[in-house]
Amino acid sequence: MGMNYHDPMVHFLRILAVLLPGIAAASPALAASQAAVQRPAASAPATALSPALLDATLFYEILIGELATREGDMASGYALLLEAARRSGDERLYRRATDIALQARAGEQALAAAQAWQQAWPGSREASRYTLQILVALNRVDDIAVPLRAMLDQTPTADKPALLLAIAQLLRGLSDKQQAARMLQTALDAELRSADTAAAAWTAIGRMRLLAQDAPGALEAARLAQAQDARSDGPALLALELMESGQLQAEELLAPYLQAQPNPDLRMAYARLLLEQQRYAEARTQLQAVTREKPDMPQAWLAQAALQVQEDALDDAERSLAQLTRLAQQNPDSEAGRALLNQTYLLHAQVAEKRADFAAADQWLRRIDTDKDLPAAQIRRASLLARQGKLKEARALLHSLPADTEEARRMNLRAEVQLLRDAHAWRDAYALQEKLVAAQPDDDDLEYELAMLAEKVGKHDFMEQLLRKVIARNPSYQHALNALGYTLADRGIQLDEAKRLIEQALGLSPNDPFITDSLGWVEFRLGNLQEARRLLEKAYGMRPDVEIAAHLGEVLWVLGEQERARAIWKESARLNADNEVLRATLKRLGVQP
Repeated sequence: MGMNYHDPMVHFLRILAVLLPGIAAASPALAASQAAVQRPAASAPATALSPALLDATLFYEILIGELATREGDMASGYALLLEAARRSGDERLYRRATDIALQARAGEQALAAAQAWQQAWPGSREASRYTLQILVALNRVDDIAVPLRAMLDQTPTADKPALLLAIAQLLRGLSDKQQAARMLQTALDAELRSADTAAAAWTAIGRMRLLAQDAPGALEAARLAQAQDARSDGPALLALELMESGQLQAEELLAPYLQAQPNPDLRMAYARLLLEQQRYAEARTQLQAVTREKPDMPQAWLAQAALQVQEDALDDAERSLAQLTRLAQQNPDSEAGRALLNQTYLLHAQVAEKRADFAAADQWLRRIDTDKDLPAAQIRRASLLARQGKLKEARALLHSLPADTEEARRMNLRAEVQLLRDAHAWRDAYALQEKLVAAQPDDDDLEYELAMLAEKVGKHDFMEQLLRKVIARNPSYQHALNALGYTLADRGIQLDEAKRLIEQALGLSPNDPFITDSLGWVEFRLGNLQEARRLLEKAYGMRPDVEIAAHLGEVLWVLGEQERARAIWKESARLNADNEVLRATLKRLGVQP
């Protein structure tokens, strides 16, 4: 006589009825699986067992599998849950088995479960997504096209553009991105032939090509995407990514998009990029458009106010800050609202400082009291004290700042160096900067700053040595290239090398007005007066800085345009009469501004 499994199992289940709430609470997946045990899915495979016995057996498998998983026996848990999934056909059990394998970092087992899930549920987008993500994690490029195609076929046409824009991000983990880009173009053949999805498909291909460092191919894809739909966000987004990677030709693709009704967030991203490239006039135009099109976007008002402060448009800055304050006060108790208010206080302080109203600036800074923003406020307060000749008090304030971490100590020390630089206390600043470099000897920025201070204390050879060291370590460090080229040109030595260095720096940052100024200055030293004038006028047009004005004025003076030179110098002296370069230029030429 055979053993009776049914009666003991029923008795076991009755006992579990009392214990089940606690077990389910400890194992949410078991609770989610109960419906499958009680009611097998319609697509479950046929079985010769009676429904009651099938239910009991499945429940037992699920319970033991979850208990094994909870105890750390992932292999047994995975095997039991996958077997239960295959017996019941329930999609949630396939997902749980896959998740257990992923939790155990068992990639091949996770793939087997996901593929079994996809086979049992061929219409499941989630099964296709799991399979695709696991194949990417396993770096199985050749196997990706099938689940990717399935996922696309399961997605409604209206939802495909959003999915296509996310695909490159999903595939970025693959090691052979060139192969991935080719695979993607083949897999998206149907989308490329559809007017509804072609723009998004070409955008996805372009983003993948960009990840594969195929910038020309990405630019070609962006142009094809825009040709399909000039108003689509995708081609514009790809154009911005190309610009960020140095492909400036992509900017031409933005014009038709921006002339229509662009996404304000994309316009804002373009404005940020223009600010990074120091193209302030163009950035101003875009920020004005964003604040007009989406007046409730605080980031646009903040960027516009900061730019207006930098350009000394102080009344305009205060109007922008008033709008920014109104937006921040909509949620004054939220973390984001408080952070936004603190940004307005910092900018208000800068406006007051530019008006030499140091008391008002200090009052604005005292309104900042959050732990995150307080150090920046105190550093600004120290700067105010230094500007009033109270350098000792300013340094004492910096020394009182919290320094409980190495990063905090470095930040405070760098702030003190800047304070001393602003006060022209060059030797003290140089000594502190040496400490920073000693703590981080391979930091390009710190060594560059030490080189700049070395020049101020008369250590020209050491400055050159430091800059050449930084360039040897990082040939694309444009600030070091520019600084070395400029100092050689200013000293009238090695002018051919100086020009080559500056041109290399300008190639890395084509719209930098200060590098353009350096190139104009080396052309002046080489005797190419008209080219020097052209470059310096371009630089001054991009940024009416005092030192650029000093150089432009000297070139104009030598060319015989003394009145125009005087006008430029006079305007510059109004902004900053104490600038060393301007004062030295006027003294050398015997000119009163």
